[in-house]
Amino acid sequence: MQTIYIDPPFNKEQDADYFYSVKYKDASWITLLENRLQLARDLLNGKGSIFVRCDYNGNMYVRLLMNEIFGGENFRNELEISRISRISKQDPKVKKFNTSTDSLFFYSKKENLSFRPLFKKLSKAKTARWHAMDSQGQGQPLYIFGYLFEPPKRRHWTYGQDNIKIMEQEKRIRIICKNCSYIHTSGIWDQCPKCGNKNNVTIQYLLSPTEEKQIDSNWTDISGYTSNWDFPTENSEILLKRVIESTSNEGDLVMDFFLGSGTTTAVAHKLKRKWLGVEMGEHFHPFKPERGRLSGVLVRMKEVLADGSNHEPCGISREVNWQGGGFFKYYELEQYEQTLRKVKYEDSDLFDDPYEDPYDQYVFMRDLKMLEALEIDYENNKVEVDLSKLYQNIDIPETLSNLLGRWIKRITPDEVEFEDGEKIGIKDLDYKLIKPLIWW
Repeated sequence: MQTIYIDPPFNKEQDADYFYSVKYKDASWITLLENRLQLARDLLNGKGSIFVRCDYNGNMYVRLLMNEIFGGENFRNELEISRISRISKQDPKVKKFNTSTDSLFFYSKKENLSFRPLFKKLSKAKTARWHAMDSQGQGQPLYIFGYLFEPPKRRHWTYGQDNIKIMEQEKRIRIICKNCSYIHTSGIWDQCPKCGNKNNVTIQYLLSPTEEKQIDSNWTDISGYTSNWDFPTENSEILLKRVIESTSNEGDLVMDFFLGSGTTTAVAHKLKRKWLGVEMGEHFHPFKPERGRLSGVLVRMKEVLADGSNHEPCGISREVNWQGGGFFKYYELEQYEQTLRKVKYEDSDLFDDPYEDPYDQYVFMRDLKMLEALEIDYENNKVEVDLSKLYQNIDIPETLSNLLGRWIKRITPDEVEFEDGEKIGIKDLDYKLIKPLIWW
């Protein structure tokens, strides 16, 4: 695994407006994360990285927990990202500032991580434009066209002395007299030749539409959340684009085990990465209209592939010229509790095979759920298997591929052929082939 991103349910200790429990006590919430983060560390390769999003309720715990699991020496950044403010500025009962940011902790597995610096354009304009050459924060005076100019109060000159000299030569810096609007672009400035003014001026620089700035730990210039898929805590695609592009390359494997609305897998797919998403909530499937939601992860990923729905193209689709395509597989794992509900053990001679280990035969044949899929022919000493009695639309070739650990070469209506040449009939399954589905 190259890159892991998770946005676990925040520990708010209050009811949420979505299908996650958020009433954990601190110790329970930490344990929930600890178990998963330890597994995540094991899954990461030597150059891999992990990003964990949290809010003010849990950021101090997450930082300490990740220091413990990944090591404080592998802490890279605490990134500041935008969030949806849920505090009304008109509410007189609220005695604090609105919370406008979340924390995104960035850790690597080892020091030699795969990392690529990111850049962003300084201007969204399509043509070059003049901008004031001062920025927030008090700075020192600098020479501009040979004259020592003090920056405005509580401001500093955006560029240093060396860059200013280069910009003067390239005619990308100018002085504008505030008294008479005279524009000075070359030569020594002593005073305005038109009105005699010296210091009452504006300093501007020409910003190219292609000029870029390296992205730092402040990510509040982009949206942290979006609402394209009607999910209350839907991470924005541009946020995940930065995460994935900074720590992985095309073809690398990206994972999210708090998948939520599916942003991580959608962006990874559009950026030509392999991906693995895990979600245990019912919002994986399409939401029912009466519950106020339109679609789940499964629907979203299908539409990403198709790129022709009411939702797509959205997010980064236009930016990366996404045209659709690809494929994915999804599995629904049965809950342990569901399995236990159907298990029944009894001491009887329902079916005996003298050539098989008695223990394996007993455990397998007393699983009531599997018995529902079996028809036992006592006279011919034969067991017929019908997996459709367990679940509708079971993909039998894929099931056999997973159980046997073999790649599929060809599928016909009657059989599946594997790359090693073995063929198995899928209409007359040998029950011994599916015994590994029962793990106890």
